[in-house]
Amino acid sequence: MRDSTVRRTADEQGGGALLPGRRWWQRTTPLLGALALAATMSGTAVAADLPGGSASPPPPAGPAAALTPLTGGNGPYLAETAPDLAKVGYVQNEYTAAGTAASYQPVGAVGGDGRWTFTPDGSAPYRTRVLVRQPKKTSAVKPVVVVEWLNVSGGSDTNPDWASTQEEITRQGEIWVGVSAQRIGIEGGPALFGAPGRGLKEIDPARYGALSHPGDGFSFDIFTQVAKAIRSGAGLAGQRPGHLIAVGDSQSASALVTYYNGVQPLSHAFDGFLVHSRGTSALPPPGPGENADPTKTFGAGPVLFRTDQAAPVLGAQTETDVALAGTFAARQPDNPHYRLWEVAGTAHADAHLLGSAASSFNCGTPVNNGAMHIVVKAALRALTSWVTTGHPPAPAPRLELTQSTPPQLARNSDGIALGGIRTPPVDVPVATLSGIPGSTSLTCVFFGSTKQFTPERLAALYPSRSDYQARYAADTAATIIAGYALPQDKAALLAYAQPDLIHS
Repeated sequence: MRDSTVRRTADEQGGGALLPGRRWWQRTTPLLGALALAATMSGTAVAADLPGGSASPPPPAGPAAALTPLTGGNGPYLAETAPDLAKVGYVQNEYTAAGTAASYQPVGAVGGDGRWTFTPDGSAPYRTRVLVRQPKKTSAVKPVVVVEWLNVSGGSDTNPDWASTQEEITRQGEIWVGVSAQRIGIEGGPALFGAPGRGLKEIDPARYGALSHPGDGFSFDIFTQVAKAIRSGAGLAGQRPGHLIAVGDSQSASALVTYYNGVQPLSHAFDGFLVHSRGTSALPPPGPGENADPTKTFGAGPVLFRTDQAAPVLGAQTETDVALAGTFAARQPDNPHYRLWEVAGTAHADAHLLGSAASSFNCGTPVNNGAMHIVVKAALRALTSWVTTGHPPAPAPRLELTQSTPPQLARNSDGIALGGIRTPPVDVPVATLSGIPGSTSLTCVFFGSTKQFTPERLAALYPSRSDYQARYAADTAATIIAGYALPQDKAALLAYAQPDLIHS
């Protein structure tokens, strides 16, 4: 793994978002689940009229979750390595969130344009879990709160978007809230990948035994009620947030599609949405007592984000999402209130997200070692600026497609995708970074690949080591100027360079 492992600064070590600690990806991936998810993943989002940089109007009256401190047992649990929050001056607190949530049913057709009408259906009591990470020292400035719909595809709660954006959140002094929105995280049950999830109640009954989730049809209102509680300052040690940003990755991103199109028009609970590796469809709301099935579609064909809401959406898609899942089917043109970022040379789950587990997979080639998390941090900054100032980020180029049927990603002679947002490891390459796995193993389907160039190819590309370094530094500067990487991440982006491979 030496040639595929970049030298990264301390704050850029792998976040382990999806697995370290419990390693659920190392279990066998079910055939139908993986193929069905690949068929329903996607990438496009649309938003709407932003009220000129002012805060969104307060949400309409409605129930908010009651937050109470959650203690005992073995402490807060996520299926991953716990972050070192003290190192960055942050603290973590855990709460139960309780109330009575509504489920929803659509009125009329659930069309692909996202113009859905939801109406409350049933109701049920709930007691779920909420994690809050915030600066130890509070500030008079009203902070942005990033509210993540925790991911349960492996059978337990994980926080992949925290893993991608934690450096940006902590250096800006923002607050992160993780919501156990879905039933499997609490009650357990069949997982999309690997063995059935055990659920928090089984993992640590002393701490979580009193939790209760009525089913994923109620998840959307649970997410709303937690947001309303947070907006009022509950659980924030006296802080009152200025803006709430909803974030979700993969299955959670597909849940946000459903939320945005059907629930946000009723709740107005969030001021912006960062939707990361969403699906072509949306997460279907199931019946009472049931877990959502992300392998099923909801809506007519590819589902877009509706265009008549106040909260802007920024969609961030990896090359895997576009190349393997055909998410181009859900593309929409950018408009003054919507942006789609497709990133060349990236994977749905890469070396950064897998962390120390990345080297344990036998995928034919090392897993993708692209810089997706650096772009996602820039996306969060762009969305936050959009929400607070009303100024959208510049449009980004889309990944290029062939004219074949079905379309494929266009690639250069080295196999590197054309178009899209490009980072220095892609434009000044020493390897082919791809969203396509190096193995047909279903365990590896979302990991992409890193294929090292031969010495002959490197010599043809770079007459000298100094030439390589100069070109890499120039491309880094251009990426930052374009807004696809942040100035604070310059060192992290430069650390992906591998000048030692250039021997001339």
